[in-house]
Amino acid sequence: MTEAERAVAEAHRREWALVLAATARVARDLDLAEESVQEAYAAALSAWPRTGVPANPAAWLTTIARRRAVDTIRREQTFRAKLPLLIEPEGTVDEEMADDEPVEVVPDERLRLVFMCCHPALARDTQPALTLRLVCGVSTAEIARAFLVPEPTMAARLTRAKKKISVARIPFRVPGAAELPDRLHGVLGVIHLLFTTGHTAPSGPALIRTDLTDQALHLARMLRELMPDEPEVRGLLALLLITDARRDTRTDADGRLLRLADQDRSRWNREAISEAHHLIVAGLRGGRPGRYVLQAAIAGLYAQAPTYEQTDWAQIVTLYDALLAVWPSPVVALNRTVALAEVAGPEAALAELEALDRDDRLAGYQYLPAVRADLLRRLDRYAEAAVAYRAALELTSNEAERDFLAHRLADLTSRTARPDDRADVWRR
Repeated sequence: MTEAERAVAEAHRREWALVLAATARVARDLDLAEESVQEAYAAALSAWPRTGVPANPAAWLTTIARRRAVDTIRREQTFRAKLPLLIEPEGTVDEEMADDEPVEVVPDERLRLVFMCCHPALARDTQPALTLRLVCGVSTAEIARAFLVPEPTMAARLTRAKKKISVARIPFRVPGAAELPDRLHGVLGVIHLLFTTGHTAPSGPALIRTDLTDQALHLARMLRELMPDEPEVRGLLALLLITDARRDTRTDADGRLLRLADQDRSRWNREAISEAHHLIVAGLRGGRPGRYVLQAAIAGLYAQAPTYEQTDWAQIVTLYDALLAVWPSPVVALNRTVALAEVAGPEAALAELEALDRDDRLAGYQYLPAVRADLLRRLDRYAEAAVAYRAALELTSNEAERDFLAHRLADLTSRTARPDDRADVWRR
């Protein structure tokens, strides 16, 4: 890969959202904005090897993309009708904004775009998918995998959402301060999904996509500044901080995945964990805790334990029960079985897992057979465990995770299970 190609790839990872948001404000059409931005990146691949990488790649790409959008509008003979939308003198705001709703309400372009995608006119299950596509440039296939649906189904959802935005004339503008709380639920879900997509990349050789996790953390901090009194905003930031604090210990020097039990806790980012702890305490004091505060509290118990074995498993199960009450997700129930195995034994956890196996929402979710495999391994049911490991491998695209599962499968044929084996393949 040439220097120019690397620069374009890096600009795609880090600047896509900024370029798309700026272009959408001109195009007023998502499909046109996406097409124009894609053409800008293609132009960069052609121009940068000849002219060199510009000092400000995002500005270069934005200029090209906006020009392409304007040219397209002109070719469609709508330029005169669109002229008021195309002229944006420096220092002005969109005409659609009220005088008492300045641009600075949401001071970051990426967060603006997230709020736009989370407009209440769009279906809630579509909002995070659309944001992953537009804000992060995540492929439709990867989004479908994250949502546990077939790729054609996800492609249809995204197409419908874009059409809804066009037909309903959903404005490309910053929401006013009074509108922010109504969009909070969707925005929190989007930022969390963005982080989890980067925390364990759906595909590719690397376990982590730091561009996505860093972007999610940035957005969470911006949201915290915007809405400092919202407990769930504190909870989300705390959850991301604690989870990301283990970033450097999740793989070994060769890039191989390490279980939570095998990670070097002395290398965890204690400053981030401490910051998260204060956010969690504040969230728990604010009344009945919500989804993100409870998730952060669970992650906090893992982080505060001196060793894996000294984790307060009983308290974690209790917190999972509370989490299921406010967020009855099958993935939460699956994660609960991991802690339950430490409290009541793998047999009890496996019984609950069998019930989850009948939940269609987990069809195609690779961590279901992975957890089952480790529970069966601990029960010395090696033949069944091998079948489960193979099922997990068929569903897993990330190469680091595939390598981990393949080694676990191969190990079954060469030795008996160790006493310290744990069904913790999901927690990395």
